[in-house]
Amino acid sequence: MSGPLRGLKVIEMPAIGPVPFCGMLLADLGADVLRIDREGDVDLGLPIEPKYELLGRGKRSLALDLKNPQAIALVLDLIAKADVLIEGFRPGVMERLGLGPDVAQAKNPKLIYGRMTGWGQQGPMAMAAGHDINYIALTGALHAMGHKDGRPVPPLNLVGDFGGGSLYLAMGVLAALFERQQSGQGQVIDAAMVDGAASLMTMFYGMKGAGLWSDTRGANMLDSGAPWYDTYECADGGFVAIGSIEGKFYAELIEKLGLDTATLPKQHDRKRWASLRAAIAATFKTKTRAEWCAIMEGSDICFAPVLGLDEAPNHDHMAARETFVAPDGVTQPAPAPRFSRTPGAIRRKPPARGEGGEAAVAEWGVTKKATAAE
Repeated sequence: MSGPLRGLKVIEMPAIGPVPFCGMLLADLGADVLRIDREGDVDLGLPIEPKYELLGRGKRSLALDLKNPQAIALVLDLIAKADVLIEGFRPGVMERLGLGPDVAQAKNPKLIYGRMTGWGQQGPMAMAAGHDINYIALTGALHAMGHKDGRPVPPLNLVGDFGGGSLYLAMGVLAALFERQQSGQGQVIDAAMVDGAASLMTMFYGMKGAGLWSDTRGANMLDSGAPWYDTYECADGGFVAIGSIEGKFYAELIEKLGLDTATLPKQHDRKRWASLRAAIAATFKTKTRAEWCAIMEGSDICFAPVLGLDEAPNHDHMAARETFVAPDGVTQPAPAPRFSRTPGAIRRKPPARGEGGEAAVAEWGVTKKATAAE
């Protein structure tokens, strides 16, 4: 077993999306993550074979009927042995199950109890249903994404679920574990996706306050407004991405495009960005993506081809770093970040429901009271 979190015992309650991703991050770094699954048929919104349920990698699964008092008693016994519990139910659900923070920390005062919700544990919308798109809509983030005169564009579910949710919960867990070394006590983490997504927008709120960011979509330096920070179509229909913000990088972009600076608008002349964009776009259309890669890749233009999911793992740089791996023939991102002494690893394939749970219960030193099929 490897990873800097080796020996850490984590209980992951039934959830979709951001809680499993947080659990995967912890498992990738060596934590022993025991996923509690519901018995029977459960609608998780995304039916998928276990081998492709990559957010479950590195974990073991214990299938329980959480309406059964014996199952709740077993979870409480596991809590007594755990370092961390993460859950993503609506506020009050864990309390109704008899597994709320007060009960859990009475059983284990050192427990770090991580709560993941979209809207947070309190507030007027705390009990409402929602998804990533709704949470980032409320923070200003969704409004800022998209081209000028176009609709806001959802950035997959990377900003709310995973960026503003999973990563903030993981950071909160690790911070609470560090504090526990000093106090000897656990605590409860309220990780709300609206809070995390808002936090990710901190720089932009600062720029807006300073008068450097417009609330008009597609009119700013980093939101496709600037012609030197955008994507462009090539002759073969492929796209490239450029981010030539600094003057010297922009100068190299213009040089490698074969354009004459004397005939172009100045880089920061916003009133003439449209004509500058037209010149850049027309030039990119004269060559294929591969041809532009041969000219620009590895330069200081801040350039990259826009790759699809089939292409990205095979790019020379990604292959050299082994950023993608393919255990059991399933291509997936490798654990991140990297450590010099205690590297993370994918230690187990994603489990089927109930797979490995019995062994985990025994290894944690808990007497079995209830498991699947009992």
